[in-house]
Amino acid sequence: MESLNIRPGHLTAHQAAQQLGIGLGGVRKLVQRGKLTRSGGSPRQPWYAVPDVAALAADRRTTNAA
Repeated sequence: MESLNIRPGHLTAHQAAQQLGIGLGGVRKLVQRGKLTRSGGSPRQPWYAVPDVAALAADRRTTNAA
């Protein structure tokens, strides 16, 4: 269940996964590889900053287009 008290400018893991076109496991791998940093929430329900997710999404689009 997604948090209803998320701060503006942040996304839940589910929302970040949807924006990136990947699953939750993919989000976890991005965090493990240091490509995405948690910016709040709790250990079980992390939040990610919108600009960080948007930058990754743009990078993925550029990489996939090449």
